[in-house]
Amino acid sequence: MADEVKKEEKGGGAGKFLSMLLKVVIGIVLLVLAGFLLIGRHWWGWYTLPLIKGCAAPFLILAGLITLAIAKE
Repeated sequence: MADEVKKEEKGGGAGKFLSMLLKVVIGIVLLVLAGFLLIGRHWWGWYTLPLIKGCAAPFLILAGLITLAIAKE
């Protein structure tokens, strides 16, 4: 069993880097999208969409920060 753990730790250097890079990119995209939702003008004219917009930005901020924290590991 210890040999299997050592084999898993050795392999996947490039795959591990690409996985981390993908997580970082997704996290940054989510944070940028949240910024646009927070700073942008109210271009939705309906009554329910501003409510959704107000909830989406904090959710995207949290999702972006969690994604970046996972990528850091």
